[in-house]
Amino acid sequence: MRGVNILTFTTLYPSAADPSNGVFVENRLRHLAAAGFAQHRVVAPVAWVPPGMRDHPRYRRQAAAPRHETRHGIPIDHPRFATIPRVGMTLAPALLYAGAFGAVARVKRDGFDFDLIDAHYFYPDGVAAVMLGRRFDRPVTITARGTDVNLIPRYALPRRMIRWAAANADGIITVAQALKDDLTAIGVEPGRIRVLRNGVDLQMFRPADRDAARKAYGLTGPTLLSVGHLIPRKANELIVGAMPELPGVTLLIAGDGPDRAMLEALAQRLNVVDRVRFLGRQPHEQLAALYTAADALVLASSREGWANVLLEAMACGTPAIASAAGGSAEVVAAPAAGRILPERSAAAITQAVKALFAAPPARAATRAYAEKFGWDQTTRGQMELFTTILGGAGACRPGV
Repeated sequence: MRGVNILTFTTLYPSAADPSNGVFVENRLRHLAAAGFAQHRVVAPVAWVPPGMRDHPRYRRQAAAPRHETRHGIPIDHPRFATIPRVGMTLAPALLYAGAFGAVARVKRDGFDFDLIDAHYFYPDGVAAVMLGRRFDRPVTITARGTDVNLIPRYALPRRMIRWAAANADGIITVAQALKDDLTAIGVEPGRIRVLRNGVDLQMFRPADRDAARKAYGLTGPTLLSVGHLIPRKANELIVGAMPELPGVTLLIAGDGPDRAMLEALAQRLNVVDRVRFLGRQPHEQLAALYTAADALVLASSREGWANVLLEAMACGTPAIASAAGGSAEVVAAPAAGRILPERSAAAITQAVKALFAAPPARAATRAYAEKFGWDQTTRGQMELFTTILGGAGACRPGV
């Protein structure tokens, strides 16, 4: 007899060169692995970068990703796949399948005879995973995580391929009820979709010495925090835009991306540059100190799946102010958690900050709220789904 072998397949996975990419997928897998239900391997393809572009800041991390590595005891392969500008969205599943096929075949040939492919992100990853499942005659599960089902289905051909993948997958997971609703809206049978939300690492993110954290960042007054990529859908300009009406408040922005220059110029134009601090991209393990130092986290996104930063902040005792995008309203669902914005605007953020600061929840209450969102329930849900798909095999089936 041998144990169940699960192959995780996704382009959203950390590497030594890009340790923040898809860390939420790795966190879920780590907790599943700790349960001892199965053995695990990961195939996490990375887009191929032409030699002449490998030093470009935009592509440097993916170019530097190792072909093979081990993280937290789990072996990972990073095969390269081609991308084609302009027509890339249409061809992406086929190109991803072609780039990953050899790596998946090697994993099997080297002795990891996987029983199931567990894919994350519906398009193109989930579509390519179903293609791989058919080729290797293995069941496939797909987890929807956000943009893959609340934006990409607006395009006709990707929408058809997402529906095809959903119809041919053996299990479908979403990380929020809102994403289940998105899949149902494009014709996926709701009874086939299981909601298994992301959890939060309650050991990594927990209350700490707040005075020390604030001293480390040189903070003396009320402080807001934004964490994430500086890209249009995160709408950090709304948070910066609220600052003129929040005198004495400091805003820390942890992240980097194409919007940084615009945001810096906006802070200058609004005469709040002395109260808006750009910290750049922060290692995941250092975020706890930032959450601890802040009085509130602000997330103004136009689209989200299940925003991990919300629970991470709450686990450190820091309430959140968030738009109602995606699953955020499912996370910020009690006064101890913070506030949901009635609309996405600088004025709404200003009013929410003033109201929260006038009557803040006890930090211990915010932590207690976050403690309801550990990983145990999600891990149990995965094990139940995988066991059902594998015919009740549980943790073992006859070896080949």
